[in-house]
Amino acid sequence: MADDKTNMDAPGCFYCLNVKPFFRKAWSDATADHFRNARVEFLKGVRSVIDDRISNLARHEAKGTHVTVE
Repeated sequence: MADDKTNMDAPGCFYCLNVKPFFRKAWSDATADHFRNARVEFLKGVRSVIDDRISNLARHEAKGTHVTVE
């Protein structure tokens, strides 16, 4: 939770009255860094899977014969 300190809390809202204040106190810059790094690592993993699949598909040559049409 970034520095979202605007007073847009709804009166009587459980989330606004309990969850948001908890995360404002518990969510330090170090915590945000850890979760940001985790998202980056997850995306790197997805990229690795895609790269492996592309490499696998590129390795296989097209089967069949080439025919020149006049």
